[in-house]
Order: sequence, then structure tokens, then C-alpha cells
Amino acid sequence: QVQLVESGGGTVQAGDSLTLSCAASGHTLRTYAMGWFRQAPGKNRAFVAAISWHGSNIVYGTSVRGRFTISREKRENMVYLQLDSLTPEDTAVYYCAAADADFASSGDYEYDYWGQGTQVTVSA
Repeated sequence: QVQLVESGGGTVQAGDSLTLSCAASGHTLRTYAMGWFRQAPGKNRAFVAAISWHGSNIVYGTSVRGRFTISREKRENMVYLQLDSLTPEDTAVYYCAAADADFASSGDYEYDYWGQGTQVTVSA
């Protein structure tokens, strides 16, 4: 079993930055691919970014590419999401997820474990 806890969300203004963190416990994440997803009010959950367990394969959702950066610190079982140039359209609950796979995937069905989410609100 893997437990994931997100942190770092908050309320910011358009153009600001945030760093989200995901702490894992219960099992090593060294062989897990990690992903971030988000869900805005009234919308389906959407893919944001993913990173393979070795860190060399990274993919981003179209709407965040060039503004968000995913990274991981395997020794500390941590995954991060740097959010830059935020817009009100980025307002959502952001979820961290872990997949027992060695590739980064944009499909939420690939992920076995999910955190509770952290709220990001961007005001105009």
C-alpha cells in the first residue's frame, strides 16, 4: 500500500507561482511512475503531468505545458509540481497519484494510488 499526501495549495493571484508537494509513505516509490491530475468544479478530472520512476520520461497536459514542471526526489519519496504563470483557469483540486509502472502516463486508469487533493485557487 502507498499513502499519498499533497500540500502546498492555496489562493494566489493570476501570474503568481505555487509549488505543490506530494509525500509518499507505506512503500518505496522508487519503481512507481507519478502523476498529477486536477479537477475543477463541475468538470471531469484532467491530466496535468507525469514522471516515470527513473525521471527521464516526463509528459505534460496541453494546457500546462511550458508553465508547470514536475520533478521527484526518489530518496525522500517526494514528488513536486511547480506551477508558474497561473491563471484563473488553473483553479482546481490537484491530486497526486502513483502507478505501479515504469513509464509516465496521462491516463488516470493507470494509477493505483491517489491522494486526497490540495486546493489551488487563482483569482483574476
